[in-house]
Amino acid sequence: MVQIKKVLNTSVVLVEDDSQGDYIVLQKGIGYGKKPGQLVALDSDCKIYLPNDEREGDLLLDLLGTIPPVYLKITQLVVDEAERVLGLKLNEHIYLALTDHIHFAVSRMEKGLIISNRVFWELKTFYPREFELGQKCLALVKEKLGVTLPEDEAANVAFHIVNACKEPDSQVDALRAVKLISKVQKIITYTMKCEFDPTSLHFARFVTHMQFFVERFFNDNLMSSEDNFLYLQLQNGYPQALSCAEKVRAQLIHDYDKKIPDEEVAYLAIHIGRLCSKTE
Repeated sequence: MVQIKKVLNTSVVLVEDDSQGDYIVLQKGIGYGKKPGQLVALDSDCKIYLPNDEREGDLLLDLLGTIPPVYLKITQLVVDEAERVLGLKLNEHIYLALTDHIHFAVSRMEKGLIISNRVFWELKTFYPREFELGQKCLALVKEKLGVTLPEDEAANVAFHIVNACKEPDSQVDALRAVKLISKVQKIITYTMKCEFDPTSLHFARFVTHMQFFVERFFNDNLMSSEDNFLYLQLQNGYPQALSCAEKVRAQLIHDYDKKIPDEEVAYLAIHIGRLCSKTE
């Protein structure tokens, strides 16, 4: 049992706990007819939001206290589906970030203000599962609020989901990731003179490889081995793909001033070779 400190709406309450301090509970009906000071039981499927700091907690309290509960409900449904599809627990910060974004997006739409997403194509292409979740979010907004948001907003929702998949201390965010992956893709396109098929298996493998590479790259955890066997083999077997991977290495060193080991270059070359081949 926990004690209610403040009722925000019928499904959201601020509680206080001797062991964990103040935190926010999202649970159907938990605030219905309740008052501060009353004790309530938490269900096993309730959502608990523990703010990273007092300021973040205050922001969420202010937000939930001023916007209709339906916005948080939409966020809850999106987060539940995202965790099911992606098979991981999202950072609790998404409850604040995504709820605020959806509310602001609807407010802009009602005022006729439409803002395009400059990395729409990149997010849609490099994070297809997250983009599909963004589309489901837009469908929920239309269903529950009667507002049709532009497809650009699906990419914005995907942006929040990608960021919520990261560890709190990660140096990666969706914008940095898509910019780097897009940069690599352009180098490959111009160097190898090949067009990508976003529906192909090789493209899916390339994107997955680049997503993990971005994580390693920005968190300074790149693969490195003293054994250069694979790199040397590629010099003979896939010289064109390796040359292209070297151009990528040179560009990233120039732009980010980071050392990139031969092992990373070799694996990238393998994916480049597959990506530009004519067969699956």
